[in-house]
Amino acid sequence: MAPGIKGEINSDRALAHLMDLLQVPGLGGQERKVADTITRKLSAAGCRPDWIAFDDAPERIDRDMEIGNLIVQIPGTAPGPRLLFIGHMDTVPLCEGAVPELRDNRIVSKGDTGLGADNRTAVACLVTLAETLLSGDLPHPPITFLFAIAEEIGLLGAKAVRMDDLGNPEMGFNIDSGVPAYFITAAVSSYHWQADIRGRSSHAAVNPEDGVSALLIAAKAIQTIARKGYFGRIRKMGNRGTANIGVIEGGEVVNQVSDKVQVKGECRSHNPDFLQRILKEHQNAFARAAASVKNAGGTRGRVTFTADKDYDAFALDRRDPVVQYALRAAKRIGFKAACGAASGGLDANALNQKGIPTITFGAGQHAPHTVDEYVNIQEYLDGCRLAVALAGGEVE
Repeated sequence: MAPGIKGEINSDRALAHLMDLLQVPGLGGQERKVADTITRKLSAAGCRPDWIAFDDAPERIDRDMEIGNLIVQIPGTAPGPRLLFIGHMDTVPLCEGAVPELRDNRIVSKGDTGLGADNRTAVACLVTLAETLLSGDLPHPPITFLFAIAEEIGLLGAKAVRMDDLGNPEMGFNIDSGVPAYFITAAVSSYHWQADIRGRSSHAAVNPEDGVSALLIAAKAIQTIARKGYFGRIRKMGNRGTANIGVIEGGEVVNQVSDKVQVKGECRSHNPDFLQRILKEHQNAFARAAASVKNAGGTRGRVTFTADKDYDAFALDRRDPVVQYALRAAKRIGFKAACGAASGGLDANALNQKGIPTITFGAGQHAPHTVDEYVNIQEYLDGCRLAVALAGGEVE
C-alpha cells in the first residue's frame, strides 16, 4: 500500500484463505459448505454472530437451494454511506473435485478440472477484507458483504436479494474478473429462448412423404440465422451483440421422420432495442422454416417460440459517483485504473437494476469455465488491497 494508507493486508493469510476456499465444492444452489467455511473464517476474524445472516432468497427462487444469500453487516467505525461488496459463492460443474496447486506466480488446478477461481477469488478477497477491517486500524463506514448464491445459473441470488436485507447501501463493488484496476462499468442484456418444433411422424423408408421432419425445420432455421449474420458475434448497422444455439434435443430412431425437436439458445447485446431485433430474427427464422416444410398432403410443421429475459444491461458513466469513488481509491494506492464493458452477465446487472450503482473489478481469476483456469497471485493480492482501499478510502 502507498504511504499513509492504513489497513495493509496480511498476504500470507490472504493466500491461505484462497487456497482453503478453492478446495470447497459448491455448485449453484449447493453452496452450504462454502458458506460454512466463510462463516468459520469470519467468526475467527472477530465477526459477531448477529452480524451474519442468511436471507430467504430460496423462497423467491423456483429451484431447490440449500441456503440463501449469506449477508454480513459490519458496523462502521467512522461516518459515511454504507458500502456493499459482492462475491458469488458458486462455481460451475467443471470445477468439481478441484485441487489447487501453487505453480510459480499462479494457482492452477492439479487435475483435469476447472479451478473455481471464478469466483472463489472474490470470496477469499472479501474474507481478507473483513479480517483487515476487524483488525481495527482502518476507519471505515458501515460495510455489507453479500456472498451471493447461484450466480452461475442465472444471477439468481443477486436477483432475489432485498435492499432492506443489505442495509440499503449507496454503492456496490462486485468482484468477478481478473485485472483489479479494470472497472467494469457496463454489461449486456441477455435472453434465453426455446423453440419447440412439431412435425409429423412417419416411417422413413415406407412412407417418408407423409412425414414432416422437425429436425429439417430446425436445420433450415439455424441455416437462415447463420446466413443472415445473427449467429455468433453480430455486427449490424453499427450495433453489436452475440447469439448462440447451445442445445438440440429430439428424434427417437433413425427410421422415423422426427416429429418433435427442442432447440435452445441465447442472445445478448448492450443495446436493448438491438437485442429485441436479434431475438425477433431467431423467432422469425423458426416460423419461416416451419412453414416451408410440408408433407405430400400439405401438412406443415409448427413452432412454439418462447423467450425469457435473464438480466438487463447497465451502463454507468465515468462521472457517476461510484465510478469516481473507485478511480480515486485506485489512484491512492498507485493503481492506474481503466473502465470498460463486459460481454457477460454479472451480479452487478441485478444490483444496478435494484438501484444500487455497482461496478465490478478483478482479483486475479483468468480463463474461467475451462480446465486452463488459473489465479494470478499478484493480481489476487492487488484485488484484496483495492478492496481495502475502497472500504476505507474516503474516511479521514
